[in-house]
Amino acid sequence: MTEEEARSLARRAFAGLGLGESDAADAAEILLLGDLFGHHTHGLSRIESYGERIELGGIDPAARVGVEQVGAALARIDGVNGVGPVVGMRALRCAMELARAGGVGLALARHSNHFGAIAPYCHLAAQQGFASIIGSNATTTIAPTGGSQARLGNSPLGFGVPHPGGEPIILDMAMSVVARAKIREALKRGEAIPEAWATDREGRPTTDPRAALEGFLQPIGGYKGYGLALVVDLFAGLLSGASYLTHVKSWSEEPGAPQDLGHFFLLVDTERLGSTDWLRERMQDFAGILRSTPPSDPRQPVMLPGEREHAALARQRRAGVELEGAVVAKLEAFAARAARA
Repeated sequence: MTEEEARSLARRAFAGLGLGESDAADAAEILLLGDLFGHHTHGLSRIESYGERIELGGIDPAARVGVEQVGAALARIDGVNGVGPVVGMRALRCAMELARAGGVGLALARHSNHFGAIAPYCHLAAQQGFASIIGSNATTTIAPTGGSQARLGNSPLGFGVPHPGGEPIILDMAMSVVARAKIREALKRGEAIPEAWATDREGRPTTDPRAALEGFLQPIGGYKGYGLALVVDLFAGLLSGASYLTHVKSWSEEPGAPQDLGHFFLLVDTERLGSTDWLRERMQDFAGILRSTPPSDPRQPVMLPGEREHAALARQRRAGVELEGAVVAKLEAFAARAARA
């Protein structure tokens, strides 16, 4: 289907779950961009778990997100247990407003839920001329270095820098070697996973996705990944007023309970730093230096963070959005509820 057909279907599906028109549009946009970037584990397939939690009372589809400005460039967002991408978009817009007014803006969100991939938020910010640092905490799946029990979430962290006339550089990464969703997908397909992805419950490396889901994710860079996960949770969880570390509820184990996730959105208005031409020239030079690096494998030239995602975006906008049949069926089932209302 075309991008607009997918967007329309997603909006109607969220409306069928009880979201208002503008909230449904926000949630649909973030998850659709996840699919367009090729992050299908964080795309419209997520509506299934969102819908399950809404039906169980774990998420409030009608939540009215609150905003409290507590400083010239600082605001707190109360998600009131709303749908994560709705809370995320409200926080993003708030950070944009603060940054446009003062050059820098920081929005800290609490009482939220899973808010999709970070790349879509960085992309939307870059389109408006903002550089961004965005993060969220998550359910515990990583053990501290030297520990034998999970105490930290696989907290995602993203960075984005706009490139006038070109594609922004966007880095969207979790603190583990891979996202837990990829292990769940491997289990569904009956496939083994690389040994470096996770350990079993005893802390031993495993290629069995079921054992990995019962164990711990491996952090990137060992103790360095542990440290990054810790810092993201300090900003997204502790400073925002949200739950943190083991206080965060598991959406899969307790789908009917509020997660109280936290997010942070730090934006910089690049227009305060120089003209559009100034930024374009510097970004072109920056990208050129990296792309001109002689590749170790001629078949795999050096790429920039976000380049694959933007290639996927261009391809799907040209050829159609790549959605699994089961995802489309779920969207249509939720959308049918809106039609009957």
